[in-house]
Amino acid sequence: MSEMEYNSTRDKLIIPEYGRNIQKMIRHLMQVEDRDKRTRMAYVIVDVMAQMYVQPKEAGDYRQKLWDHLHIISDFKLDVEAPYPKPDPDKLHKKPEPIKYATGGIRYSHYGKHIQAIIEKVAELEEGSDKEVLTRVIANHLKKSYLNWNRDSVNDELILKHLEELSKGRIKWNENMRLMATNDILARTAQPASHTKDNGGKKKKFGRQQNGSYGSPGRKKNYRT
Repeated sequence: MSEMEYNSTRDKLIIPEYGRNIQKMIRHLMQVEDRDKRTRMAYVIVDVMAQMYVQPKEAGDYRQKLWDHLHIISDFKLDVEAPYPKPDPDKLHKKPEPIKYATGGIRYSHYGKHIQAIIEKVAELEEGSDKEVLTRVIANHLKKSYLNWNRDSVNDELILKHLEELSKGRIKWNENMRLMATNDILARTAQPASHTKDNGGKKKKFGRQQNGSYGSPGRKKNYRT
């Protein structure tokens, strides 16, 4: 009786997608002494790997990837006349440089980056009614964004302080202007009702009736002849 073979005693799969049999075939291929025969066998193994290749085969470099995988599974020790150059193991195992998160110098992340660019443009305007209207719009937008981030604590003084900081003191808040009330902002951001209401205040649904017509499923109308 042959001994049972367990995964814990087997060689580690280099590329698990191809399975253990492909890896065994490549290991056997490396023991073939005749280079021409070894090359012919390598082409056969690559054809088998192509049948197992899960990525789109329309890509022009998919055959080269198969040969690269063949060399990788052989630990780059396979000597055959391949149609593509052997991949460089140093480049393959080289870790990419970490990508830093581009914060872009955002002072208050809950306001976003684009509002800072808008504040910069408005700050460059001359004093007047246009700048005053835009200032009010920006301030209310800051308050709305702040409420999306934290609804437990917000006051107009804090919003105006942030506006002054973001504009580097170039946008002045007129004392006669007022920010929108918190309740009004929250009401505008709430989801709209999914039903319409009739004059009596009752929800009114519309749908197809049993007789094939469309309308309210309420009282039936009686018609006299």
